Amino acid sequence: MSCDVCLHCTGESSIEVNTEADSNDIAQHSHDDTPRPHFCTVCNKRFATKGSLKYHRQLHNEGNLHSCTQCGKYFQTHEGLRTHVNVHSSRYKCAECGKCFDCSQNLKVHRQRHAGEKSFECSVCSKRFTTAGHLVRHNRIHSGEKPYKCHKCDKAFTVSGNLSRHVRLHMGDKPYKCSLCDKSFSQSSNLQRHKRLVHCNRRPYHCPYCGKLFKDTDKLKLHVRIHTGAKPYSCGHCSGTFSKHVQLKRHLLKSHNEGTWFICSLCQKKFICSESLKDHLFRHEGVKPYVCSDCPMRFYTASELRQHQPVHSDVRPYCCSLCDKSFKRAAAVKKHFKRCSSI
Repeated sequence: MSCDVCLHCTGESSIEVNTEADSNDIAQHSHDDTPRPHFCTVCNKRFATKGSLKYHRQLHNEGNLHSCTQCGKYFQTHEGLRTHVNVHSSRYKCAECGKCFDCSQNLKVHRQRHAGEKSFECSVCSKRFTTAGHLVRHNRIHSGEKPYKCHKCDKAFTVSGNLSRHVRLHMGDKPYKCSLCDKSFSQSSNLQRHKRLVHCNRRPYHCPYCGKLFKDTDKLKLHVRIHTGAKPYSCGHCSGTFSKHVQLKRHLLKSHNEGTWFICSLCQKKFICSESLKDHLFRHEGVKPYVCSDCPMRFYTASELRQHQPVHSDVRPYCCSLCDKSFKRAAAVKKHFKRCSSI
């Protein structure tokens, strides 16, 4: 069992158990009808029984936490830590992509993705998923449900992981630092993803439509929507649909005044996320924190570094869809495409 928000996220040590008697206020999971009247007042997570809540509360007690010596993650039981260590020992490793898991069940689900097995279908848009949990999270796009609420600012989220990262923003807790550019992260997984996307030139995922290469599957999925025209993110106020969540967020801010802009205090420029504002402030300060691992060049943003990195390798991730010629830079393929299409 794992918790969505730990003591190091919330910065609180006292735990109070509350039980709501009014059945109308009982929160329920969107994939079952089990009442969950017992909730933790630190992270607002709900449970069906007092025993489950009691077990969950241990995570907020710093003295009972078990830390992984290899990555620093915390677990509420020694058994949870022992299971997690399987990731580092490569006990459950995917033979196709090399990804490691903590148990055989998670590896089994992962293998289903390689096999293309998707047994769970969305009743709204017919999109299919490997697990019921993924379908539940997807359904929140259509319903607008945000069951995970921050106890400090009441901001709500569709998945628990986003709540966990958000709460750490209140605490300013970013213990995981990149050794290449000194950027800090609240979670070790975000640090590993940063290193892979920013400091590694390997691009193992290719687009089946145009051959463009990507460093991770998330970027590939976003790109493929350009070819398929898929727009899974819909606005709850109007008929607008969008291919990216960031586009929906920008639309809600501009058209419906829903959400919060991050505004630069020096030039009043608006941003939809705090990280974009942070990178923008680097320009005012003249600070270039992103350093190329192959040369002394430095950059203001991670995207600028990513555009520069192909210079040092033979990787040509940008392909012309008309003649299949490949290029190192996006600007080069755009320029070539105009010439190619005019012939």
